[in-house]
Amino acid sequence: MDACRKILVAGLEALHLSVDEDQVERLLNFIKLIEKWNKAYNLTAIRDRDEMVRLHLLDSLAVLRFVEGPRVIDIGTGAGLPGIPLAICLPETEFVLLDGNAKKTRFVQQAVLELKLKNVAVSHSRVEQYHPEHTFNTVITRAFASLPTIVELTEHLLGKGGVVLAMKGQRPDEELERMPQKVAVIPIHVPGIAAERCLVRIESLEETEVK
Repeated sequence: MDACRKILVAGLEALHLSVDEDQVERLLNFIKLIEKWNKAYNLTAIRDRDEMVRLHLLDSLAVLRFVEGPRVIDIGTGAGLPGIPLAICLPETEFVLLDGNAKKTRFVQQAVLELKLKNVAVSHSRVEQYHPEHTFNTVITRAFASLPTIVELTEHLLGKGGVVLAMKGQRPDEELERMPQKVAVIPIHVPGIAAERCLVRIESLEETEVK
């Protein structure tokens, strides 16, 4: 894992993130867990460790400074992305990681246990069927649908003043034209990744308080 560690540490420096040694170890251990479970659970098409560091860890952490707490939900978390890397680096923030795929949520639950993440809960549910007791400050997703659909499916999860963060590749201009909310498109640079990335930040129209 020496090469992975070098890529990770250099990437964190490029992102200007202050991460301690324990957090670096947990991030690398998360990659080991994905690698171990991948054959049976088909968590990711990426098999190369170095690419996992770039495309899973650094891609997730590139949006860290836009996450608003103290309550965050990761919709369609899959193998725990971006939720687990963010939760490792934001230990004071409470995360819910939600996915409708039972195999993947089993893996994520195991990862949370093995990484000793006290600030993470895992839920196996479709987003439209998930009705938590408390709303969230941030809904984040590696965009699983069009922006209007994401907003429609997640609006019951977001409190007043909350934001939706949709991680996208190229700027989704056609989708943006259909958005009534206040939207900001933020270019994202992921160290070691040449592909275009952006983060779409959508402000809540809801009047309910985050509680």
